Amino acid sequence: MIDENLARMRAHRNNITRYRSLLGTRLSDIERQFIARRLSEEMAALQRLTQPDPLIYVSEPSAPGTGIARS
Repeated sequence: MIDENLARMRAHRNNITRYRSLLGTRLSDIERQFIARRLSEEMAALQRLTQPDPLIYVSEPSAPGTGIARS
């Protein structure tokens, strides 16, 4: 799982580098918009991968009719 996430992060970083490089070349307006959108998508995907997973708290079910959690 860790190796898979590292491979995904590496791929996104490589794509980000490539798109930034492409933005430094001569492009039509449409090409520039497409590359900028792809760059934004890759950066968002990388950010999602690097954020820690949110903790999920699960409480015990309450005792029937009391609304109080069982111990």
